[in-house]
Amino acid sequence: MFIKNKTVFFDTQPVITGSAGVVGKKEGEGPLRNDFDMIFEDTTMGKESFELAESAMLHDSIIRALSNAGRSPSDVDFVMTGDLLDQCVGSAFALKDLQIPFIGMYGACSTMALTLASCAMFVDGGAKCCIGGASSHFCSSERQFRFPLEYGGQRPPTAQWTVTGAGSCVVEQQGANSAADEIRISAVHIGTITDLGIKDANNMGAAMAPVHVSMDS
Repeated sequence: MFIKNKTVFFDTQPVITGSAGVVGKKEGEGPLRNDFDMIFEDTTMGKESFELAESAMLHDSIIRALSNAGRSPSDVDFVMTGDLLDQCVGSAFALKDLQIPFIGMYGACSTMALTLASCAMFVDGGAKCCIGGASSHFCSSERQFRFPLEYGGQRPPTAQWTVTGAGSCVVEQQGANSAADEIRISAVHIGTITDLGIKDANNMGAAMAPVHVSMDS
């Protein structure tokens, strides 16, 4: 790999050999419903808490991604996932039974891009197979960042609705069957902190928009 203008270019161009995205009922009612691998009508996943439900969704997406790639947990060198909970506890419970070396990552809305970028760097550096993933749950994130649903707080017009779902990708040195339409990661760009002083916790869109402008310019 080589780095130019803070962008990392890969010699091997790691391949995404399998992926999966699973979501809750609300997401399944939207325009992307046909693009999801699974839509769960019960967003508690039969668990005792929203946090455990989030872990179950991430676990499910990882298993589906591995199946789509024709791999098993024993084939994976490292798994890198993150969520919106303290100490990446959602990821930890999702992975505790898979026995794959785990690297927890926190990037808020950039977590999926962060884990994919890191997987590509690891694979370009010699790892054979890695998994990148991310998860969130509307109810667990409300409890973490704003107010629990039981509080009954009124949502202002600028408030976002955090996704209930999880996604995972298997990244390898090369696919089992090389194809013209395979998805390769040729480069990644790691951004810098851009802070214009937005203090409204219910308007994260305004807080994140400046970095996009910075990267596009």
